[in-house]
Amino acid sequence: MISLSSATQPSCLTCGTIKVSKLIIADSCKYGRRVAQTPGRINVEQNLVFGEVAKKMIKDSCHTRRISVLAASTFPVIQPANKLSTYLFRTEKGGHVKVITGLKNDKHRVNLEVSSLHDNDDDVIMSWGIFRSDSSSLIPLESSDSGIFETPFVNKSLNKLSTELEFDASLAPFYVSFLLKSHFGGEKIEIRSHRRTNFCFPVGIRSGSPAPLGLSYSADGSINFALFSRNAESVILCLFDNRSKENPALEIDLDPYVNRSGDIWHASVDSDMNFVSYGYRVRNSGQDKSYEHQVLLDPYAKVIGEKFLGEICKQPTFDWSDDIRPCLPMEKLMVYRLNVMDFTKDPSSKLTNEVEGTFLGVSEKLDHFKNLGVNAILLEPIAPYDKQVGPYFPSHFFSPQNPLTIQSMKEMVKRLHANGIEVLMEVVLTHTSQTASLTKIDRPSYYLSTKNELNCAHPVVQQLILDSLRNWVIEYHIDGFCFINASSMLCGFNGEILSRPPLIEATSFDPILSNTKLIADSFNPFQKSTKEIQFPHWKRWAEMNTEFFRDTRNYLRGETLVSNLATRICGSGDIFLNGRGPAFCFNFVSRNHGLTLVDSVSFSNASELSWNCGEEGATKRKSVLETRLKQIRNYLFILYISLGVPVLNMGDECGQSSGGSVNRSDRKPFNWNALQTGFAIQTTEFISFLSALKIRRSDLLQRWEFLKVENIDWYGTNLSPPNWEDPTTKFLAVSLKVEKEINRDDESVLDGDMFAAFNGGDEAVTATVPPPPADMAWVRLVDTSLPFPGFFSVTGDSIPETMTGAPAYVMASHSCVLLEARRRIDG
Repeated sequence: MISLSSATQPSCLTCGTIKVSKLIIADSCKYGRRVAQTPGRINVEQNLVFGEVAKKMIKDSCHTRRISVLAASTFPVIQPANKLSTYLFRTEKGGHVKVITGLKNDKHRVNLEVSSLHDNDDDVIMSWGIFRSDSSSLIPLESSDSGIFETPFVNKSLNKLSTELEFDASLAPFYVSFLLKSHFGGEKIEIRSHRRTNFCFPVGIRSGSPAPLGLSYSADGSINFALFSRNAESVILCLFDNRSKENPALEIDLDPYVNRSGDIWHASVDSDMNFVSYGYRVRNSGQDKSYEHQVLLDPYAKVIGEKFLGEICKQPTFDWSDDIRPCLPMEKLMVYRLNVMDFTKDPSSKLTNEVEGTFLGVSEKLDHFKNLGVNAILLEPIAPYDKQVGPYFPSHFFSPQNPLTIQSMKEMVKRLHANGIEVLMEVVLTHTSQTASLTKIDRPSYYLSTKNELNCAHPVVQQLILDSLRNWVIEYHIDGFCFINASSMLCGFNGEILSRPPLIEATSFDPILSNTKLIADSFNPFQKSTKEIQFPHWKRWAEMNTEFFRDTRNYLRGETLVSNLATRICGSGDIFLNGRGPAFCFNFVSRNHGLTLVDSVSFSNASELSWNCGEEGATKRKSVLETRLKQIRNYLFILYISLGVPVLNMGDECGQSSGGSVNRSDRKPFNWNALQTGFAIQTTEFISFLSALKIRRSDLLQRWEFLKVENIDWYGTNLSPPNWEDPTTKFLAVSLKVEKEINRDDESVLDGDMFAAFNGGDEAVTATVPPPPADMAWVRLVDTSLPFPGFFSVTGDSIPETMTGAPAYVMASHSCVLLEARRRIDG
């Protein structure tokens, strides 16, 4: 296949040509949906190939074309026309060729002007042909079997020659490839561009603009296409219409001289050409040849249609006029993580077929979110992905799969916003699936290795990521992002960790993105593990607190120091003290890529830090079941009582189980019937209680800053300091004291200090409780060892005091207790 820059070889241009001074050619041209491609370059022995290829191109449909070629001694400049395009070429002899194309009265008119080439330029001839997708396949015209013409230039003014071509609009789009012939020193010479290639310019398709990337609409109504590929040898724009869904209706081989600016390939077409989708064929050196014929999705496509192609349309309009973003302070968030499809896919959701498993299905379950006290949902990745490996291996970054999904997602966001619920998204921007178009478009620029790891330090990759995130915020009103595999975003070109990773810094100060929630999650989908790293945050990045997950699970299975639990309860100062606070700490006790909450107390798994409470898997032993129930309550209690943002995982509220499997594929859709079980009823009510408590006691439990040292005391069983370094110690208690200025004399204020105790051991413990503040008494809000419904109370239950005024509270094994100081009420 001949490259566009050498579209017609000299030997071919001298074969079967026709010299024309003024000629009107009536042409009945038949062509099909795809122009046949002829492999290899054309040499002297293949002079007649253009004519042969032209004959083979006759296909299904027939169109009448007209072409005019004019040359006159007095040549008029092109009259005013719509959508003029100008191209300027430098010849290998030092002169210039200027080409102006324009459309007027359904005619494409082309004006060519050549500057002085040498002393004798009266006999300069333009030898030319037209083609579309394959530069070795000229479009046949009735007057030339070979498809090649020769047109003389005439003197226009001193040292300038000119000629004009005119084409019927129905023939476009196409390219004109030409070279110049003249005599010099008694010899016939052929003149090409300064790159020693043929001149080439488009008609009916303009060179377009390199910005913005992707598909865009120009002010004149034309459609612009722009694609980055530094290493592409050729790029073919493939356009599809309604009649051809398998093969392109038109393929346009972009000329690197006309349709390339730097590393960006671009072109524009008229919007009235009625194409519905598009893609690209890209050829790279060293690339698997089977990819050359694959039509690839534009990485910047905003709307994805059938056959995984970009839709030629503007993003669907949506009425955001009444949408008000909640803009919740970070410390006020209570998050529910879910998978959009699995959340309402099960028939038990009792939604219609059109809604179940969709974004609208999520918004139909508003009451469930409100019952739990949730004010933010975190969506698992929703961008297109490889179904073989799961949502953490995306194949695109900018959009859901189809236009209908786009509309329903926007409706979901608007409806949740109206109910005070923010929408956060998990995004994977550090790697792609093998099926992603980026792997074929320009692997050396986008990727670090053969594992499809994106080079996040590369400016082009950064632009792609930032543009995609802005698109989600601007078009979908997303409130924040959780970045999966965030530690890989810190890597340089050689995989080294950068102290100031440019992508993280750019996101931190981006005028759009810096006003959203930015959450780093260092879970690595390749290794299915979390990489521990000190994340550079610029006081803007929060983090999924994996240490909270580990220390909480280890404590409840008796495998960690109580000092580790204390660190997590008071906001993980070892991670968030340097320039941040507990509001940047997103705590969780179960993940969507590990054991569910109920499985973490039903199966022992060292890598998951889980304990089966005495028997593996399902059991009927009452003692084991009671311990498991207490442990689940303990997990939830520690999650909500700790400083930071609690993240609840879908299904944990109703005991969703994967049978002990950590594979995501073994997770089942949310079973809404399970919410009617006794376990689900008491668990959802407990979560609702904890959510309300966290809001009511936001002075202690929802803080932007850490508690002051004087406002927190730690105890052992007898009010002595805890044995921080003793691995056998399983008891820990903490007293949270209100600020003096908050503890007003207003008798209507019932909230005072709080006391929480944790017994992770196998034996009961008698805990001494510190005296309450003056004129106040302790009431019990939570004891996870008590039966439902008494294990938590909104009003609070009184506890007995000793004669000295310091009550002692007997805690059962594997239990947690919460007391609150309230004013005494006389009488």
